[in-house]
Amino acid sequence: MLEKISAPVSVTLVFDHAKRKVFPKWLVWEGKLYPLEKVGLHHTFRQGRTLFHVFSVASETLFFRLVFNTDNLFWRLEEISDGLPD
Repeated sequence: MLEKISAPVSVTLVFDHAKRKVFPKWLVWEGKLYPLEKVGLHHTFRQGRTLFHVFSVASETLFFRLVFNTDNLFWRLEEISDGLPD
């Protein structure tokens, strides 16, 4: 089931200098640590002058849509899904 959320989260970001890529590695939401095993799509968009990075990521059992605001450096969890039909 897909659930729309707008909650602040803590994210650990990793920079791989050999591949020249940045990706989220861990997510802490409501006090629980979720190791992120896969990064799917990554894209950016602007809202006014603010640049946002959007990451679609997966833990072992859940899918997350994370949004990073480059103005205030805050992360938000926008969507979560367990992969089951609604």
